[in-house]
Amino acid sequence: MAFGMVADAQTRLLLLGSLPGRQSLAAGRYYAHPRNQFWRLLSPVVGADLTAMEYQARLAALLGAGIGLWDVVESARRRGSLDADLREVEARDLRSAAAGLPALRAMAFNGAKAYAIARAQLGDDAPVPLIALPSSSPAHAVGIAAKQPPWTALREWL
Repeated sequence: MAFGMVADAQTRLLLLGSLPGRQSLAAGRYYAHPRNQFWRLLSPVVGADLTAMEYQARLAALLGAGIGLWDVVESARRRGSLDADLREVEARDLRSAAAGLPALRAMAFNGAKAYAIARAQLGDDAPVPLIALPSSSPAHAVGIAAKQPPWTALREWL
């Protein structure tokens, strides 16, 4: 199961994960795992404490900053929540998604798996620059201090 795209005609940066994990699927929300650092990493990018907001307010803050949210995987099989366990992956049509976002300047990928799936699909002629980010997942053992600089650098695309 996958979630719908959160984006509008003013979206300049589309941020894509791989596929929601168990807790996100159960909650029906992107990045619902309490230890996932996604909302903390994006807070400096949008200039607001996203972690203190209710979910719908978080999404509104992203849209207000020109950031869209989606996943590269439409469907897959996976035991647990790890990207390494994804099997029978059906990727989303990222080229069509980009074409439907007139202000899009870049796509950024939360983790190596999401980036690899996008690169395999788009190759060297992607419609916008593709940005690989360190995963916000708690399974990615790098601390938030090391992850923050590449996430904060997303501001240049807004």
